Amino acid sequence: MVLRRRPVRIVAGEPEGGYTDVFEIVCCECGDDPDLDYREVSPELQRIRGPYPIAAGIAAYEIHAAQHPGPLLAGRAAAGQARGASAE
Repeated sequence: MVLRRRPVRIVAGEPEGGYTDVFEIVCCECGDDPDLDYREVSPELQRIRGPYPIAAGIAAYEIHAAQHPGPLLAGRAAAGQARGASAE
């Protein structure tokens, strides 16, 4: 799962035309394919993708990640613990 800046479009799996000012969530756990353009995915995946301004995208990412127990959350928890340890 990734929060990324939305490309203007994706052609043959590559961003083309630069990037927009909004972000999107691409969740392979839900069956999304990062090589597909927003217009090429199902309405359900479009709803997950967004678009989001950065702050709303971070919040949506955290909410969506909570729906996928396992490695996604384990990695986030470990990263959070490492940040907490370095702050001491």
